[in-house]
Amino acid sequence: MGAEADTDRTVHGPDEPLTIGEMSRRTGVAPSALHFYESLGLIASTRSPGNQRRYARHMLRRVSLITVAKRLGIPLADVQQAFADVPLTQTPSHADWQRASRRWKRVLERRREGIERLERELTGCIGCGCLSMKACGLLNPDDALGSRGAGPQRLRDHDDDDAQADDAQAEDALRPR
Repeated sequence: MGAEADTDRTVHGPDEPLTIGEMSRRTGVAPSALHFYESLGLIASTRSPGNQRRYARHMLRRVSLITVAKRLGIPLADVQQAFADVPLTQTPSHADWQRASRRWKRVLERRREGIERLERELTGCIGCGCLSMKACGLLNPDDALGSRGAGPQRLRDHDDDDAQADDAQAEDALRPR
């Protein structure tokens, strides 16, 4: 039985393309998802003389990174931006991946900061207007943050230094003396 399973798998050299079935088996990604990633420009294939998709071996890395990103809840649009300068039609160089890595690292750092902020603020006032937490009376009296817009104003990415200063001042007022 073990020998039969081995005959299902074709051994390829580094320059031999993979069929969609082989790509699916190697990555654990359904063929329909591979089609979708291709339609988004995240991966690319060529066509065989019989019009079947063939994937360059370097696409294994791209699909694997997409899979990890999805598992972490990273939107495919972020993955597209990270891969923007990584060539599709030739094997990417180490420098290509380094550039993509630096760009993606900045995005991931901002995401991590947002998650950490949410974690810190989860049991306190987030400026959503519910006024149900004790801290809301000090940090968002009478739902004053509602004038800034919709949603949890204290968890937004603030570009406005005044808003950050207001939040810091309110947080300072809550600290025990």
